[in-house]
Amino acid sequence: MSDLTAPIPAIAPASTAAPVRQFHHALGEEHEHQPGEATLLGFWIYLMSDALIFATLFATFGVLRQNYAGGPAPKDIFDLSLVALNTAFLLISSITFGFSMLAMDQKKVRATQAWLVVTALFGASFVAIELYEFGHLIAEGATPQRSAFLSAFFTLVGTHGLHVTFGLVWITVMLVQVGQRGLTGENQRRLMCLSLFWHFLDVIWIGVFTFVYLLGMIR
Repeated sequence: MSDLTAPIPAIAPASTAAPVRQFHHALGEEHEHQPGEATLLGFWIYLMSDALIFATLFATFGVLRQNYAGGPAPKDIFDLSLVALNTAFLLISSITFGFSMLAMDQKKVRATQAWLVVTALFGASFVAIELYEFGHLIAEGATPQRSAFLSAFFTLVGTHGLHVTFGLVWITVMLVQVGQRGLTGENQRRLMCLSLFWHFLDVIWIGVFTFVYLLGMIR
């Protein structure tokens, strides 16, 4: 007769450590991000916030554009041919920046730098003409304090000009970094962000040229 009081052998539980580790490893693989994704995402967020700033300035100008306070109107102070030339400079700079990005994709360091220099020259010409325009207006008495229209005009156009100036500084920094380190992954991401910024300024300027200058001359 079998001994009913004999202890029953314990059955060792199957180890679940390995499957759990594999599960977490698989989750980790699914959530891996490509290098630089956070940088590009953060820069897109910055561009959206910048777009909101310009939208506010456009709205303010739209409200104040007919408040001349007895001062000069757009037809009295705008030189449309000069502004058209300035617009052409900025649009051409966007094309030359595109050539720089194509050279970057082909890993051509010298060509990338050369097109960046050409872009900077067009951008600097744009800023110089804008400063000339501001100086000419102020010399004629069309200062920001003269009317609400002029205050809104100088604020909107001047803010865009400051952005272009910052873009020129950024291009200079990238020329130095590409010359020292080449087209590394980090430099390529920075150039991509700079490209987005520069094209963004072109889009904003098209709005300025149309809404401020063309409509101002028509009305």
